[in-house]
Amino acid sequence: MSVRNPLTSLPKDYLGGALMVLIGVGAIVEGTRYSFGSLHRMGPGFFPVALGTLLALVGVVIGVIGWLEHAPGAASERKTLPPEWRGWACIVGSLIAFVVLGHYGGLVPATAALVFISALGDRQNSVKSSLLLTAVMLVICVVVFWWALQMNFPLFRWG
Repeated sequence: MSVRNPLTSLPKDYLGGALMVLIGVGAIVEGTRYSFGSLHRMGPGFFPVALGTLLALVGVVIGVIGWLEHAPGAASERKTLPPEWRGWACIVGSLIAFVVLGHYGGLVPATAALVFISALGDRQNSVKSSLLLTAVMLVICVVVFWWALQMNFPLFRWG
């Protein structure tokens, strides 16, 4: 007799939506520990609470859409696809590369690695399109984070 896992019988939309709601509520709870402020003068708790609320709402919308698509009587011819291990590996690898290169190399090499490696996770992207995307994102990243916001993150770090 085989034991059936109740989580595998739920559509992925339910689980994804529930995870987003859970993370959003967690951000709201943690954000309320800080001063909220007002729209005119935002406190440190304003952004986590606002972002957590949006994340929770998007999770609810995803769950409702999943419920409507998988409701009895709804014609759904969707095939279950195998997991995209390449995409997962590229995204996790790009985050690790960003952390390591950000610490030892600076903003430019870290951002370049993050964008290039994660872009290769999509099977439709070529190396050429990934390089083009990396170049565009580098320009945007330097302009926004280093020049406009003047973040304390050096462009290049030697050593």
